[in-house]
Amino acid sequence: MIVLKEAERNAADENAPVEQTVREILETVRKNGDAAVQSYTQKFDGFLPPSLRVDKEEVKAAYAKVSPEMLETIKFSAERIRDFALHQKECLKELRYEISPGVVLGHRLIPVESCGCYVPAGRYPLPSSALMSAIPAKAAGVKRIAACSPASRGHDGIHPAVLVAMDIAGVDEIYCMGGAQAIGAFAFGTETLSSVDMIVGPGNRYVTEAKRQVSGSVGIDMLAGPSEVVIIADKSANPRWVAADALARCEHDPNSWTVIVTDSRKLAEETAALIDSQAAVLPTGKLALESWRNNGRILLADSLEEAVSITNEIAPEHLQVMTSESSRTAEGLTNFGSLFIGHYAPVAFGDYVSGPNHILPTMRCARFSNGVFVGTFIKISSFQEISRKGAEDLAGRCAGFAELEGLFGHKHSAEVRKVSPEGRK
Repeated sequence: MIVLKEAERNAADENAPVEQTVREILETVRKNGDAAVQSYTQKFDGFLPPSLRVDKEEVKAAYAKVSPEMLETIKFSAERIRDFALHQKECLKELRYEISPGVVLGHRLIPVESCGCYVPAGRYPLPSSALMSAIPAKAAGVKRIAACSPASRGHDGIHPAVLVAMDIAGVDEIYCMGGAQAIGAFAFGTETLSSVDMIVGPGNRYVTEAKRQVSGSVGIDMLAGPSEVVIIADKSANPRWVAADALARCEHDPNSWTVIVTDSRKLAEETAALIDSQAAVLPTGKLALESWRNNGRILLADSLEEAVSITNEIAPEHLQVMTSESSRTAEGLTNFGSLFIGHYAPVAFGDYVSGPNHILPTMRCARFSNGVFVGTFIKISSFQEISRKGAEDLAGRCAGFAELEGLFGHKHSAEVRKVSPEGRK
């Protein structure tokens, strides 16, 4: 492997100390509830909502502020996300079987009772994140779905498109709040908001750190970092498309990163040149180019087999395959958040309209975890139903194991089951 373009990452920003700041915010929210959340909202967002909770009239009014075309697109995306989530749910089955006479084992699928969906608001509104977090929860059967988003620039509250997306997704409660203080409100509850059982959704490093600190008292989906993509391409790929896909990831954030892995030096060189020229005409080109220069890499592999091996080690959030036999290349790939197979499958489709979820593991976590899906909100809880006959067969073995481990209360608990009902005292 030859590195044709190396990242020039400046890690100062991502390594900025946030742990103590977040700890203080969370503790203040725990103690002071609504007042703390509103105070931090005014401090960080420059906006003081009259109430944290968005009322139904405001949600209804938001529809009039969204163009018919955008409304149709949100509905289209919502339906595909919902359809995929429901199909995934069909793959999750309850289990019940008799392993031996009188011993029935199994598991049940139990939705979490409540969840909080965090919808970030940065340079632009992100209604897609509202759909991706709330719709799988609804499909899973979560009874109470709360969602929050910070006030949007230029609007007195949450962006109308985000409100509409939350409503279409089936959110029950909407709150105008963001940052670590919103995570604290979801985790601890306030006068206005009851605490939730699980928190999902991406956010900045303060949100991520807050999720880390409250995890254990509530469930979380993951600790996500900046967006990532690896693009595997050979000489059959169109360098214009590869460059466009690289820039699409880079424009997310200055800390987003892109890796192009190819066995074609010609493709690598043409793509590198096109990234610069395409960035020059994008409204977000300056940001995308900064990200590319700081965090972009081009790796020249000896073969596609080596490209696959390199990519499995990277374990990216998004993984595109654009080769002459994309499906065959994809067969060897094992570590990724979501896989995009073929020249006509850009990550952008997955971000918005294809159907699978775009809340995905980053920072090599795809080696051992998956993205948000309907199963994120479902507990697979085992059970055992044991009759007298089953207990008599198991008691002796259980007692022996317990004695070996020095747990004589366990041994006694097993052995008393060997006594007939008539022999009970």
